[in-house]
Amino acid sequence: MNLPDLSRTKGKPHPRLRRGMYLLPSLFTAGSMAAGYISIVETIRATSDAGNAAVHLDWAAIALLLAIPFDAVDGRIARMTNTTSEFGRELDSLADLVTFGMAPSLLAFVWGFHFLPESMNAQLHTHLIQAGSFVCFLFLLGGASRLARFNISPDAQPRNPGRPDRKYFVGMPIPAAAGLLAATVHFFNAYPVEAWWVAIPWLILVGLTAFLMVSSWRFWSAKEINFSRRHPFQLPVLLAVIAYIAIRYSNVVMFLAALAYMFSGIWARAAYGWSRRRRRRPPAQSNPVPPNLDPPTPDPPAPSPVAPESGA
Repeated sequence: MNLPDLSRTKGKPHPRLRRGMYLLPSLFTAGSMAAGYISIVETIRATSDAGNAAVHLDWAAIALLLAIPFDAVDGRIARMTNTTSEFGRELDSLADLVTFGMAPSLLAFVWGFHFLPESMNAQLHTHLIQAGSFVCFLFLLGGASRLARFNISPDAQPRNPGRPDRKYFVGMPIPAAAGLLAATVHFFNAYPVEAWWVAIPWLILVGLTAFLMVSSWRFWSAKEINFSRRHPFQLPVLLAVIAYIAIRYSNVVMFLAALAYMFSGIWARAAYGWSRRRRRRPPAQSNPVPPNLDPPTPDPPAPSPVAPESGA
């Protein structure tokens, strides 16, 4: 009777199980893409159902917020199971462009500019619609550029380097930028903007997030959190409490968290520039030496003339 050689298979997963493990990260990527697709559909439905526009736009924002954990988990699962692949990386990048690029740019335009009343000043209305279209496109372009830069240089260093033992993103990551726009819409209960004095700050915020994505400023990366280590039993309880608060008070919590993350990158860049200028400044002398103010040494007096001796 021939028995299988257990020494060769020990510690190695079954081939079918191994192939299934490769599919696991892609399933989370597909979930993120599905959330982006739902957001796009709900945003389009809001344009044709003005009476329930706030409901559709709120669901569009919530779908984007739910896509962020899916995007954060797929790469971590691939690294933990050692199933990273070129296909998975390309699929994740394309999914991010759809979910966190196209969907939030469309949501930003429809919520912030599409429902501006035509009864307002016609010239102002036209300018806001045109500027909103352009800035929302810049958000999409900035997100695509951010993804392309990450793909070709995943180990890029920020212009304002931080601590060497920490991990940072170079530029604001596109899920965080999309989350900021979605959290803002959700914070205002997705009621469409109908005042020009609200549309202008929204225009500035969308443009700012587009700039932060293509900037070389450092942003904190959650990749330095290692869940594979042994944690005390208090950690699951803490995570459950945080999840409950985030879900129960999602309007406020998501908005404040997104703003805090954005301003953390701006503050890090400002603090780095300030400290750099201080180092360049010449050190102030505590006891300055006064200049030499001693009077000049006078010339020696000329010798007095000697009187000639008189003759006898």
